[in-house]
Amino acid sequence: MLSTIADYTRLTKDMGKSLTQVATQPDVSRETDYFLSHIGNVKTIDDFLKDYRLYSYAMKAYGLSDMTYAKAFMRKVLTEGVGNKNTFANKLTDVRYREFASAFNFAALGSNATKTSQATTGTATQYVRQTMEQKAGDQNEGLRLALYFTRKASTVTTAYQILADKALTQVVQTALGLPSTISAADIDAQAKMITDRIKLTDFQDPAKVTKFVQRFAAMWDATQAQSDNSTNPALVLIGGASSMSSMDIDMLSKLQSIRFGK
Repeated sequence: MLSTIADYTRLTKDMGKSLTQVATQPDVSRETDYFLSHIGNVKTIDDFLKDYRLYSYAMKAYGLSDMTYAKAFMRKVLTEGVGNKNTFANKLTDVRYREFASAFNFAALGSNATKTSQATTGTATQYVRQTMEQKAGDQNEGLRLALYFTRKASTVTTAYQILADKALTQVVQTALGLPSTISAADIDAQAKMITDRIKLTDFQDPAKVTKFVQRFAAMWDATQAQSDNSTNPALVLIGGASSMSSMDIDMLSKLQSIRFGK
């Protein structure tokens, strides 16, 4: 059984239901209630950074938890905003900083920055999604990566955006059967390797994104099974095993149907 594919299908079949189940968990509900009831009182960037509970919630919502400590860095992101191409956030390859500065747009909106739907309910929705992905990763890292890629794919317009994000890079390398060692290669060579194999505009098509993620999941499970010295039908696709049971043949048929963009 390909557990990543099965779990991914289960969660995404009714994403609304899956997110609601996470949102109503006591710890998530408690933090979200605090955020929504207090964020409107924040008038300045200083106010925002001083309330660690609000600030860390927002940072997690936009996938920036590992940068919560870097307040000087984030102050610069928020102070300059996204008003023109020369702002700090817009010069960074990682789009998460632009998303954060757009959500909390103090540079353009001043004291009203925390009253927009993007800053309030939009951030809460992002937080729940991030939490779902994190909890999924506690059980299956491949599932977390698959969910993350599904959420971020439509924002990708260049190969360099993929390469600037470790999670996106891991999904693409795995789906394409590329060894992680290529990350040591010249960045332009890596970008070309990706664009030679993927039509990035296809990531605007949810159906094609799903197919790509399914391919990633199959390759991920096959790799995990191989490392565990386990028998997995997906290994037939990669390693060319000579014998299969009828169930293996059926599974192989399904795997072979997973072709991105076909």
